[in-house]
Amino acid sequence: MDHSNETLRLIGVPLDLGAGRRGVDMGPSALRIAGVSDALAAVGYHVEDAGNIDVPQRETLPVGDPGLRFLEPIVAVCRTLYSDTLAALDDGVLPITLGGDHSLAVGSVAAAADYARSHGERMGLIWLDAHGDMNSAESSPSGNIHGMPLACLLGTGADPLCNIGERSPSLDAGDIVLFGVRAVDAEEARLIRASGIKTMTMRDLDSRGMQQVMEEALAWLSECTRLHVSFDVDFLDPGIAPGVGTRVRGGPNYREAHLAMELLADTGKVASVDVVELNPCLDRENATARLSVELLQSLFGKRIL
Repeated sequence: MDHSNETLRLIGVPLDLGAGRRGVDMGPSALRIAGVSDALAAVGYHVEDAGNIDVPQRETLPVGDPGLRFLEPIVAVCRTLYSDTLAALDDGVLPITLGGDHSLAVGSVAAAADYARSHGERMGLIWLDAHGDMNSAESSPSGNIHGMPLACLLGTGADPLCNIGERSPSLDAGDIVLFGVRAVDAEEARLIRASGIKTMTMRDLDSRGMQQVMEEALAWLSECTRLHVSFDVDFLDPGIAPGVGTRVRGGPNYREAHLAMELLADTGKVASVDVVELNPCLDRENATARLSVELLQSLFGKRIL
């Protein structure tokens, strides 16, 4: 397929304020070193690199509320990313956010959802993650905001994060699929069940296989004309992706991960993307970044033949 008239815009967000373990601020650099621009250009796209959003240095900041660590600077980064994502969509290009921890998705997803609504469209969210990311200040054992972004997008988190975009909640529960989850605290599990979002756990994938489960997820979002894919690298099994701060065994293997991306590409609906939680400090020879770049190629239409 010819993508030469389509443009992808890379937006780096070296954010580590939402995570407990340091290093994810180097994720955008690792992905660039892994050749993300050239790899996507090889699929046929025009690729723009917008550089990095400014993120304050962690050591210069007060932690603030221990239940919502670094809340104010995270909100500021998410607001900037919201504006940059919306600007990309208004320019007719597809934004790919290079993270950075998953709290940034509060900005990118809110922007993509607002853009869709303003054009009379409905956006679905595919959240690829080992974790639920549905904690609150009250339920979180750590106070780390990267465990809360999905709750914020559903309007049940801290008010400043719930109100990044034009509407709170940013998305309706029926337009979200949490996919690949396998590490959830007891209280967070209750919150997920109560939320009404579609959740496809690794038990589902083990029982029915990647193709069937992804097809079920896409059928759930069939009325959505656009998709945002928020890809936490810890979605993958740490045997193939060691470069993450919150490793959870039992994730998708190499071919299952590519199949997931290929099935998403087949919809023709992917309109915005996040790649988050890549931690080069914990990686081996940038292998996780290189795999993430390969998976982005599959997500944007690379085929075997």
